[in-house]
Amino acid sequence: MLLHLHLRDFVIVPELDIDLAGGFTVLTGETGAGKSILIDALKLALGERADSSVVRAGAQRAEISAEFSLSPPLAAWLDEQGFAAEADTLLLRRVIDAQGKSRGFLNGSPATAAQLKAAGEWLVDIHGQHAYQGLVRREVVTHLLDGYAGAQDEARAVALAWAQWRDADAALQQARGDVGALAEERERLQWQCEELDRLRPAEGEWATLESEHKRLAHVSSLLEDFALAQGALDGEDVSALSLLAQAQQALERAAQVDAGLQPLVQQIDAAQTSLSDLSHELRRLAERTEADPQRLAELDARLSGWMNLARKHRVAAADLPQTHHALRDKLQQLDRSIDLPALESAEQAAQA
Repeated sequence: MLLHLHLRDFVIVPELDIDLAGGFTVLTGETGAGKSILIDALKLALGERADSSVVRAGAQRAEISAEFSLSPPLAAWLDEQGFAAEADTLLLRRVIDAQGKSRGFLNGSPATAAQLKAAGEWLVDIHGQHAYQGLVRREVVTHLLDGYAGAQDEARAVALAWAQWRDADAALQQARGDVGALAEERERLQWQCEELDRLRPAEGEWATLESEHKRLAHVSSLLEDFALAQGALDGEDVSALSLLAQAQQALERAAQVDAGLQPLVQQIDAAQTSLSDLSHELRRLAERTEADPQRLAELDARLSGWMNLARKHRVAAADLPQTHHALRDKLQQLDRSIDLPALESAEQAAQA
C-alpha cells in the first residue's frame, strides 16, 4: 500500500507531499490540474525510464520519493537482493539531474532502475485502458494465493530456503566447472609455498642478516679503525689522554693559587675518566671482532636465497615473510573451494 508520495522540482511542481490512508483514494480535478504528473512521478519512483525533461525549469534536479507498507514476501525479496528491510515500510527514491542522469535508492541503499522496477512489481499495478499488467505474472499470482491462504510466513521461509539452496548449488556448479583450472592454480601455489618453506623466512630476520653480514664483511676495516681510535686516545706517542694529563697537572697547579679553578679540575678529571673508559671499550671491541669466513659464506648464501625469492615474487626482501603467509592462506582457501564433497554436502543439506 502507498503511504506517502513526495515530489520536489518535478515538471511544474516545486514541492508536494501527499499522505494516503487505507481504503479507496480518488484524485480528481480538471484537465491540466496535474493528476497525470502524480502518476508519472510514481512511475519514475518505480523504475520507469527518465530524462532531463522532468526537471523543473531552473532547478538542478528532480526528486521523487514513494513510501509503501512492506509485505513479508517483499521483505524476503529485499533480503535476497541485499537491501535492508528492518522497518515495516519500504522507501523508493529517484533523483534525476538536469543532464538526465538518474540515481535510484531502496531504503537508502543505491539501486538500479531495474531493481526499482522489480520492487515495484510487488507494490503497484498501474492500469490504463485494456491493461492487466500483473495478472499474468506468476510471482504476483503466487503472492495473491499465499495472502489468501494466510501463508505469508511459510512463503517467506520457502523463499529463504530456496535462496540458500540456489547459492549452494551455484557454488557447487562453479567448483565443478573450474576444478581443472583450480587444480593447476593449486599446483602452482603448492610449489611456491614449498620453495618458501625451505627458506623459512622469519619476521625481522632480513635486517639481522644484513647487519651481521655488513659487520663480518668489513672486519679488517673495523679493526683498523679501532686501532687508530685507540692510538689517538692512549697511544705511546702523543695521545688525547697524555695531553689531557698535562692539562690536568697545569690546572691543579693553578688551582693551588686560585681555589675558584677547582671546578675546572673536576671537569678535566671526569673527561680523563671518560676517555680512559672509551679506550678500554675499544680494546674489548677489537678483541671480540675477528674474521669468520665460514659464517660470512653462510650469510652470503642465506641473503642470496632471500633476494632470489624476493625477485621471483616481485616484493622487497624484507616483505618475504608476509608473502609466505599470504600464499599459504591462499592455498588453504583454494583447497576449501575445490572440496567438492563438502560443497555437495552443503547443496544436499540446503535442498533437504
